[in-house]
Amino acid sequence: MRGRGGDVVGTGTEEGRGDPGLFGPGSVTWQVHADPMMWVAGVRALYFQALLPRAVRGVMQNSDFRKDAWGRLMRTAGFVGTTTYGTAEDAERAGARVRKIHRHLQVTDPDTGERYGVDEPELLLWVHCAEIDSYLHVARRSGFRLTDAQADQYIAEHRTSARLVGLDPADVPGDRARLAAYFEKMRPLLAAGPEARDVDDFLRRPPVHPLLIPARATLWRRVSHLAYASLPPYAHELYGRPAPTPAAVTRGLRFTGTVLRCVPARVRWQLPPKHILRAMSRLGPGSRPAPYRIGSRTAILDRPGRAQRGDGGDSARCRSRGRPG
Repeated sequence: MRGRGGDVVGTGTEEGRGDPGLFGPGSVTWQVHADPMMWVAGVRALYFQALLPRAVRGVMQNSDFRKDAWGRLMRTAGFVGTTTYGTAEDAERAGARVRKIHRHLQVTDPDTGERYGVDEPELLLWVHCAEIDSYLHVARRSGFRLTDAQADQYIAEHRTSARLVGLDPADVPGDRARLAAYFEKMRPLLAAGPEARDVDDFLRRPPVHPLLIPARATLWRRVSHLAYASLPPYAHELYGRPAPTPAAVTRGLRFTGTVLRCVPARVRWQLPPKHILRAMSRLGPGSRPAPYRIGSRTAILDRPGRAQRGDGGDSARCRSRGRPG
């Protein structure tokens, strides 16, 4: 549920050539965010974020979410892509735009009449933590191999993205233990209010052209179902909808992850706005994201030869079980 600043796109111009951006190819973030399961994770994040009434109310009162939810999803994806793979200037510009928009948005509590800003640190922190938890949870549970230390590194890296939206990095959880403690503290404040129900209704049955209704039934329904099912059990209780057993959810996520990762990365990365291809053009082939690069002791850009293997580590998994994923 980012603000509307997510449509800033890296240019890959000469001015930015060689700039690794805020994360860089040596980061866990660089590899994880190239994974196709991030789309499922993004939907999970929306479900999770909507459970804090003060936060989701800000979205519903300050945007045309009901009419332009697809646009909002794409702007959020654009923001994440820009801050991950764009130049440092691209990322800072995207963050500045989000902060500027948020400063001018107010929310009214319908029960008390209280007015508050959408940029309250408590609200920004919830949105951030729900998003990062979703990305990490779905990636790992669907078969993207990360050690606990690498998972902690991923969370710590995103203190940078928290800064971009206006948070003090010192106030943001930097590892799994602190993130879990934060969610435990927040549980009494969570509820599936009217706005969360609206989000749930959209994610289950998004409006589409009549010709696309069969695709919604066969493709989107699976994405939405998996995203919802992967939420923590207390989230299912709040929404009031059951979910399959944890083992069944994990099997579904792993199956979907395996299928999507068999699609050649070069094919997936051709989809607009091509953040990853722009980054590779700017930094060279050694910057190509690939799961097996995580944990390498030598900086990725110092080993350009690795970039020539396979198609980035995804479809290679369909050919060989030996390479880590």
